[in-house]
Amino acid sequence: MASITLKNLVKRYGSGPKANAVIHGVSADIADGEFIVIVGPSGCGKSTLLRMVAGLEEVSAGEISIGARVVNNVEPADRDIAMVFQNYALYPHMSVFENMAYGLKIARVPKAEIEARVQKAAGILELAPYLARTPRELSGGQRQRVAMGRAIVRQPAVFLFDEPLSNLDAKLRAQTRLEIQKLHRELGVTSLFVTHDQVEAMTLAQRMIVMNAGRVEQMGTPEQVYGKPASSFVASFIGSPPMNLLSGQADGSRLRVGDAVLPLPQAAPRAGALVLGLRPEHVEISPDGRWPLRVETVEMLGAERLVHGRLGGSLFTVRIDATLAPPHVGQNVGLSAAPGHLHWFDASTGLRIGD
Repeated sequence: MASITLKNLVKRYGSGPKANAVIHGVSADIADGEFIVIVGPSGCGKSTLLRMVAGLEEVSAGEISIGARVVNNVEPADRDIAMVFQNYALYPHMSVFENMAYGLKIARVPKAEIEARVQKAAGILELAPYLARTPRELSGGQRQRVAMGRAIVRQPAVFLFDEPLSNLDAKLRAQTRLEIQKLHRELGVTSLFVTHDQVEAMTLAQRMIVMNAGRVEQMGTPEQVYGKPASSFVASFIGSPPMNLLSGQADGSRLRVGDAVLPLPQAAPRAGALVLGLRPEHVEISPDGRWPLRVETVEMLGAERLVHGRLGGSLFTVRIDATLAPPHVGQNVGLSAAPGHLHWFDASTGLRIGD
């Protein structure tokens, strides 16, 4: 196992004035045995960053260390890493055993050791009954486990996962997430996991790196990122449904949003143009509520409902218990915001204001 250190990483395509920079000075310290999830929207640079760690993309500037060794100029095969891709990349004519053992055979690992490693990995991933089958005889989830098994048998210092669950249906994704968590608990190998799915990020990560346009917006535990987003981008990206963001003019204990003046349960940190963030679960529909919401849609999600509407012209969502009677579409209802759960962001930079 090994730690990973990223120092001011930059990735540019091309050279000179026409060079296109896609990674802008990314730095991070990842502890030995830590499970880090890199999350962000499509095109934010997360897979490029992972491929730089793997050695599949050259580093334009900055430094990557795995353990105590700088690996900028080290070939991928010599970095002591194993990578699991979105597509399984299994050999269709080989059995599960042969697919998992292939890399070890190429490395001329003794036959008895190959057998022992494959059997151990198959036991961890519950693949022992399928070792004689070919990939076409397996489900999508089983094929992904074979791909993970192929990585495990190499006994690397670092695991790299590039959106490995994207090809699975919702049920298999949830099941495979649990298997990956179990795998990390058993092996304790330093892992970087890339995904665009914030639910995957929240459920898998010990810490997460939220990226936007090639930059790190925030790095922290899921609880820290969800509870205290560092920017309005993080607030809008992390959470399902996302945080409500209201742009307005603050004046003491009031916020003007469009044509609505909202009394605040706590005074704004300063006067002027601000963005107020509120999670849907921190607002309730109340007869005494003084925030006017015009209901546009109501979603039934089993144990809860999402009430969507407009507040001062801005879209706004409230999460309510499914046992409560929902409002009707077109109805005007009052909202009450829970004190202690207001998040404030600078209107121009998007950065968090206060603790």
